[in-house]
Amino acid sequence: MFDLIGRHGIDCQPVRAGWLQLSYSDKAVPAMHARAHQWARRGVRVELLDRAAVARRVGTEAFAGGWLDGRAGAIQPLAYARGLVHAAQRAGAAVHGNTAVTALERQGTAWIASTRTGAQVRAQHVVIATNGYTGALWPGLAQTVLSANSFIVATRPLKPADAQAILARGETASTSQRLLLYFRKDAAGRLLMGGRGFFAEPRGPQDFAHLERSLELLFPQLGRLDYAYRWAGRIAITRDFMPHIHEPAPGVTMALGCNGRGIALCTSLGQQIAARLADSGHAFPYPVSPIVPIPLHGLQRFYIAAGVAWYSLLDKLG
Repeated sequence: MFDLIGRHGIDCQPVRAGWLQLSYSDKAVPAMHARAHQWARRGVRVELLDRAAVARRVGTEAFAGGWLDGRAGAIQPLAYARGLVHAAQRAGAAVHGNTAVTALERQGTAWIASTRTGAQVRAQHVVIATNGYTGALWPGLAQTVLSANSFIVATRPLKPADAQAILARGETASTSQRLLLYFRKDAAGRLLMGGRGFFAEPRGPQDFAHLERSLELLFPQLGRLDYAYRWAGRIAITRDFMPHIHEPAPGVTMALGCNGRGIALCTSLGQQIAARLADSGHAFPYPVSPIVPIPLHGLQRFYIAAGVAWYSLLDKLG
């Protein structure tokens, strides 16, 4: 992803200072460090961190330990998406926003995509990569994922001294909990935290209160924080927590189910799909699977609520 940003000169505030995985629990630290050793055996530069080292790097004494993957970093996702669009346009692609495809019809060896306005596009290849916003365009596809909200809050820019004491090297961080929290600073010195949301769309600031409490408990030295932004977006959760690729018909490729890790995964999947379309002999490094709907998918609201309750209990037990 960072190579792509550099190649196309995408202005998306890239900072490649590493990713920290952090544990509140002493009991979880050995398993987390074992994961770090697995990556180290594959040649990844990792750093194991004890309680004191985490406190120095993160600016809080809330964590028992952690580890650093030096490959990772952070970007401004909207600027990245816009930069990819501009790069595609420079390469000759036509991009049409707010143009939902409502029907696909096979005609000979081609596909006819009909839009909401009645316009049609004829194509040899169709890619459906709608992730958490998958609808009824292809029968059964939406039923292969659970669509859940991820919420994010952002403070107003911190005082320079406070900002320097928190993630001073520009790292991103997330917790090792099943219902994880992720946080970082942006280029303006704002502190961002994201985590689980509700199934329904947020109705107002009160729906983000759990994230604000978590952030203020993590950094009590900051006192009561002032929040500038709150937003949400849908993620697609699969049964096996892995991305899925489907080729249900000639000329149709589908990719979805990034389970909250879509920025890097979608970039990788997009590159592989592009290579496949350019060369039909290109083999995906991911398995191509059939479309298998989740049983009783209509109850996904209850699945998500039950999963949140269960994972919350497991997190409390350590």
